[in-house]
This record gives sequence, structure tokens and C-alpha cells, in this order.
Amino acid sequence: MTVAQFSRLEKDYPWITGPIIASAPMLNIATAKLAVAVSSARGIGFIAGGYDLSNLEEQLIQAQALVNKVSFQQSQLQQNPGEPPVLPVGVGFLNWGASLDATLPLIQKYRPCAVWLFAPKTGVDDLVPWVRAIRSEVSYDVKIWVQLCCLEDAIEYTEKLLPDVLVVQGCDAGGHGFARSASIVTLLPEVLDQLRSTNPSQAQNIGRPFVVAAGGITDGRGLAAAMVLGADGCAMGTRFLASPEAQIAQGYQSEILRASDGGVNTVRSTVYDRVRGIYGWPTKYDGRGLINRSYEDIVNQKVTEEENKRLYEKEKLKGDDGWGPQGRMTTYAGTGVGLIRAVMPAARIVTKMRRDAMESLQRPILPAKL
Repeated sequence: MTVAQFSRLEKDYPWITGPIIASAPMLNIATAKLAVAVSSARGIGFIAGGYDLSNLEEQLIQAQALVNKVSFQQSQLQQNPGEPPVLPVGVGFLNWGASLDATLPLIQKYRPCAVWLFAPKTGVDDLVPWVRAIRSEVSYDVKIWVQLCCLEDAIEYTEKLLPDVLVVQGCDAGGHGFARSASIVTLLPEVLDQLRSTNPSQAQNIGRPFVVAAGGITDGRGLAAAMVLGADGCAMGTRFLASPEAQIAQGYQSEILRASDGGVNTVRSTVYDRVRGIYGWPTKYDGRGLINRSYEDIVNQKVTEEENKRLYEKEKLKGDDGWGPQGRMTTYAGTGVGLIRAVMPAARIVTKMRRDAMESLQRPILPAKL
């Protein structure tokens, strides 16, 4: 991150320190408690708005109350003198189902610092009305984050939406993403190279959006690697599943701690949506989760779709015993799950990652023997 970019980061999010560390707006899991905890550690937390906004206002009210208990300085939350403070958390939307009409009044009233847009039903043109309305009808400078999974979308989103932040998601991510995608090891540099080649000013990182890496990052080493590839920071979901602030069942969290070898023991599939009766995702998307009976039985043709759904509903009655390789409960997780060995407060995750990443980047490299 250049000096000019760091100055812009401080202006956009005055409480943040670089590199950017964000918590992803995980559906039903990323509540106000998690988002505020991440922001309190000088990261940026996102509340899950998802596709059904019926609970969003309650979460924004809770976020306001929690922020008032945390030591944010007034100068960090007020964009202009005389204006109400900005809420130091963002809100994420699944655009294939979320309502713009329902969203705008909530943004205007509660003033989250950023909105995170993801998974339009048909493509970037679905997001144009969102960006246009947010920038023209909201009375303060709310930042636009867009999540993408391929080079074509990165270029098109940048040209048509002029986002403040690109979240470049690789195939190692838990939860939903493109069924066909690359890891951030290749996707991130390709995106950055293409952005620089199509806009000469971006060759010096002037005016380009901040670029945040997502997918498989769970510790400071992963963040350092993403920064070497050119990212300005990272966004994580799976790592924050093992935090007390995540709204997650104990059985689910125990699986995150138990699982290892995530490339082998997770799978990308639409099975975990179908057993829960969720059919709104565009056809390009599936979700990565830990392999269990819901997946094994359907791919091995031991059950029908309807039987699989019935067994899933029955498994829910078992509570925490419904998770595990022999269970059936959906357990979204990325391939980095094997690096997660302990539950840790979200704020500590952020501060430890930042410290460990900086130590990794500053470690001297011994010259090779000739």
C-alpha cells in the first residue's frame, strides 16, 4: 500500500489501520456483535443483510448500542461537522434476492460506513441501480465494496460501478462463490495486472479501488502472502467462525476446530443449499462446506432429493449432534479450516493477524548459496 493509498484509507475509515482486515458478511452468522468487535480492533466488520432484510434493522440498532460502549473517538465517526456519526461497520447484501427499496431507508437512517454487494442475479447491470441510488440518494459518503470471483467481473465491475473496494474471492473460500474459479494465488495478480494495463493511472495505484483478497486466508501468513501478491488486505469468513462473537451453533464451531486437510475434507456443491430449500443462487455459484452425509448420500445415489431434505430436517432436531462427518447439517468452511485450532475473540484475531503478517513480511530472507 502506497503512502497515498494509506492516507486515503485513513480518510475513508478513520478508525482502521492497514492492512485492511475485514470480516465477511456471513449469512445468519455475521451479526452486529461480530462486526463491531472486528471494527473495534481497527479492522472493518460487516453485518449480514443477506437476501431477506427482515432482521437487518434490529442488527443495526444493536450495532449502534455496541459502538457506544466501545472506545471509538467521535472524530473517527463523524465525516463532517454537524452531521450524525457514521456507523463503523458495513452491511453485506446478496443481490440476487435483496431489495434495494428496503435497503435505502436503512442505510440513510443508520449510516453504515460501507455496503458490500455480491452475487447479482444476471450480472453487473443488476448492481448499477444499487450503486447509482446509494451514491445519489444517501446523504453521506458510504463506501461501495463489490465481491467477485473472476477476471472478467473485476474489469467490468471496476469500469461500470467505480467501486471503492474490490473483494477478490478465490476458490478456497468457504460458503458461496463461483463453481469454476481460481485461487487468489493466480486470480489476484491477474486482476491487478489487468487493472493496471487498462488504466494507465492505476499502474501507480492512483485512483484504483482498494483490493482485498478472500478465500483460504486464516492467519497472518495468509495475509502476508496476499499482500505480497498485491492485495491491500484480506476478508475472512471461516476464521471468524471460531470466535465467541459469531452467531453459530456449538456443533458447527466444534467441527471448524476438528476439521483438517481442508482441500480433501471440504467440497464445492449445491447440495447444502438444496437440502435447506434455498434455490435463489445464480447457476454460476455453489458453496464450499465440510463433507458429511447430506453430500455423500446424494452423490452416491443412496437417497433422493426429497429424502435428503427430509433427513436434513430430522437431523436439525438433534441439535449439536447433527454436525460432523456422519451428520447432515450444512457446515460451510474454506480450505484453510485445518489451520484453525482454537476459539479466539474476534478483536484478538484481527490484532494477532496484523502483527503476525507484519512479522512475516519483515523477516529477513537468507541469500541462496551459489
